[in-house]
Amino acid sequence: MDLHFGDSKPTDEERAAVDALLGPPESSWEGADRCDTDLRWARGGREARDRRDLLLPGLHAVNDRVGWISEGALNYLCRRLTVPPAEAYGVATFYAMFSLRPRPATVLHVCTDLACAAAGAGDLCAGVEARLGPGSGVAVERSPCLGLCERAPAALAVRAGDPVRTAVSAPATVESAVRTAGAPDAAPAEPPAVAAVPQAGDPSLTLLGRVGVVDPASLDDYRAHGGYAALRRAFALGPAGVIREVTDSGLVGRGGAAFPTGRKWQATASRPDHPHYLVCNADESEPGTFKDRVIMEGDPYALVEAMTIAAYATGAHTGYLYLRGEYPRALHRMRHAVDRARARGLLGDDVLGQGYAFDIEIRRGAGAYVCGEETALFNSIEGYRGEPRSKPPFPVEKGLFGKPTVENNVETLVNVLPILTRGAPAYAATGTPGSTGTKLFCVSGSVERPGVYEVPFGTTLGALLEPAGVREGLRAVLLGGAAGGFVRADELDIPLTFEGTREAGTTLGSGVVMAFDDTVPLPRLLLRIARFFRDESCGQCVPCRVGTVRQEEALHRIVERTGADAADDIALLREVGRAMRDASICGLGQTAWNAVESAIDRLGAYA
Repeated sequence: MDLHFGDSKPTDEERAAVDALLGPPESSWEGADRCDTDLRWARGGREARDRRDLLLPGLHAVNDRVGWISEGALNYLCRRLTVPPAEAYGVATFYAMFSLRPRPATVLHVCTDLACAAAGAGDLCAGVEARLGPGSGVAVERSPCLGLCERAPAALAVRAGDPVRTAVSAPATVESAVRTAGAPDAAPAEPPAVAAVPQAGDPSLTLLGRVGVVDPASLDDYRAHGGYAALRRAFALGPAGVIREVTDSGLVGRGGAAFPTGRKWQATASRPDHPHYLVCNADESEPGTFKDRVIMEGDPYALVEAMTIAAYATGAHTGYLYLRGEYPRALHRMRHAVDRARARGLLGDDVLGQGYAFDIEIRRGAGAYVCGEETALFNSIEGYRGEPRSKPPFPVEKGLFGKPTVENNVETLVNVLPILTRGAPAYAATGTPGSTGTKLFCVSGSVERPGVYEVPFGTTLGALLEPAGVREGLRAVLLGGAAGGFVRADELDIPLTFEGTREAGTTLGSGVVMAFDDTVPLPRLLLRIARFFRDESCGQCVPCRVGTVRQEEALHRIVERTGADAADDIALLREVGRAMRDASICGLGQTAWNAVESAIDRLGAYA
């Protein structure tokens, strides 16, 4: 491996940021100020290369402290980790939240995605950019979904320093966004997580029942409300018994693929290769999705307990929580919960005195939708570009660090708690035979009471939207987010189950339900979806890399009524869409055409 370093040196602040993460350098090769060390050899070798998974945290450390990543800082980080600078450059430029060019210490991310666009994000951006021009000390960046859809339009201010400071303005006005960017420390406090749960206080809630009831910072309060009863039962059942309960419950993944959770756990647990790993995917970047954020902010210990159970069942002793970078409050809550659980013997070398060792590491994403794909997420944790891997081999065989790995999202994991406390038969009695339990839906857009709703599988779309208060003039509902599909206003009798939505020619996806009335310009909305997929494509495979660009170009021509006739461009869109669906490596390219296709076929868009 050739390491070609430039002559650029880190500043004292950049060096301090890296050293705070990695510890002081031990040789002149690594950057120590010693004259008696031979620079012709590097101490560390394989040991240093084994720390490559600290590349992403190292990039965060510099970006958080300074606001951007200079060549000198990148060189220094690469020396410490024995990573070729060219590869680290490829990683750093992969993520939207990093900058390798100088920029102000304060960055204001203004969401321009679907829910915010429908709520006037275009005017908000124009107003903010007019107020915070060059010389203001604030960089304004138009951002994909910030996961604050129930409070659209939204803005997130990040001010670099030690420590980094963040503040949210949502729902944002030009005045509130400018004030938040100018003084993040003085910004009004965010509303509690329970504000995003319109059903709060409903005794029928299962997954959201503790949100707003327990103090999310108090482990004692969590335990007083039934916390850790599920883990105690797990230890009584043993790993095989836990997997049997999860299998019998009929639980399937809540991230969109709907793969049976028990089968995934059994396949991982049975692999002879060790160690095994557990990965919790909290990188919910699908536009319109914010349910995992609400759980992590309102009931963080539930996720810690659920991860511990999943790891125990599958023979893992290390778990990674991959949390999207746009969730600063969720990050704070989860760090606190992990630290408190560790201090009280609920994580560590002897969990609950049962002789089982398990601990959780939290890794932050940095703005890459494709990292929601499990193998792209593994690459990101390992310190590589977040590009999906070809399958097989599947993660249960060779996942994180090439070892058997079970990956589930937040909602899937917290479902394990009621399965163990109530029993599999009681859990399976809710919902339908093919879709058991309850489901969290993120309702936003043209509704009076947006938020996270928990309903049993089988509830119709209309019954879900009724308490949310749909506004007059409903034109369409987007199910599943940008990767999902539209349904008409006269199709609200669709049952919200995996099998029901498939039969109706659409999908549940991750649980996005976004309503649009007749004031929302549908062609512009489709163009925003196409732009989202173009920006978020990792570029690894040709069908997606080229297809997402061609899709956006065709929609531009249709919207602007320039170039070829609309019928020709629609034919082109169908051809490109089929190619992406059939030949893309991962779900991003395979689903990039879904929403546009459904809008054309079901809504008569561009007719």
